[in-house]
Amino acid sequence: MLRKLLFVTLLAALTLAACAPAVPSKGEAGIVVTDGLGREVKLESAAQRVVSLAPSNTEILFALGAGDKVVGRDEVSDYPEAALALPTVGGWSGFSAEAIVALEPDLVLAAEINSPELVSELEGLGLTVYYLSNPKTLEDLYVNIEIIATLTGRDATKLTDSLKARVAAVDEKIAPLSYRPSVFYEVDATDPSKPYTVGPGTFIDLLIQRAGGQNVVSLAGVTDSYPQIGLEQLVLTPPEIILLGDALYGQSAETVAARQGWDSLTAVIDGKVFPFDDNLVSRPGPRLIDGLEALAMLLHPEVFE
Repeated sequence: MLRKLLFVTLLAALTLAACAPAVPSKGEAGIVVTDGLGREVKLESAAQRVVSLAPSNTEILFALGAGDKVVGRDEVSDYPEAALALPTVGGWSGFSAEAIVALEPDLVLAAEINSPELVSELEGLGLTVYYLSNPKTLEDLYVNIEIIATLTGRDATKLTDSLKARVAAVDEKIAPLSYRPSVFYEVDATDPSKPYTVGPGTFIDLLIQRAGGQNVVSLAGVTDSYPQIGLEQLVLTPPEIILLGDALYGQSAETVAARQGWDSLTAVIDGKVFPFDDNLVSRPGPRLIDGLEALAMLLHPEVFE
């Protein structure tokens, strides 16, 4: 669980340091774009052999229909299922520059989970590396999709239009609602007495709000992006709903109720402790919209009946 926390924390920590995404330009010089590190990246033509170093990038590539151009992936990229057939080039324990070079990519697609030092190392080996900034809003997500589409010779219009329509459908249902339940989103309960959660500045916090909820962390005035919250704070701002982003790691309504004092919380008493697929809200790719829809249905089932 701690490794998963480090993963999402790194995503959040690096967001503020990155440049805003910019759609690539195409012309006689080929494809030219400035990436999230402020580097001008050039391609003579659309990439044909891509190595993806982050699951969010991999998911965008496949959603665009560019999965056939992906020749390598990081070890965390496990969606869609077709990605699992690709060779891995490293991940948590570090990346193998040798393995990446051996795949002969004409584009290495990095993200904020990857260090600028890795980008420099790969660039020094003669590889073309594009560093994609994390989106800060859903609108930034659409821009990121357009960037990858241009770099790989795909058209993003159908995908982005579909995502925008789905977001608009959620907004239409949520906007008239005055009731916004308080939500505690659990990321990591390695210490069950004081689990990690999400705060302001994270995509999960943004999606909870967009789905018609209120993050208890914000209600409590906590400003950290990934704070640890104990029972003493939750009693002061009791959540009406608890979402377990760490459900795959053994947490459940039963384990939450068994924690000392937690059985007094409103969400536990009312039976509103739900498992949640954290990958839908922690990977800044197209499935963020799946996450938004899933959150909205959990927080406001009455408008989705």
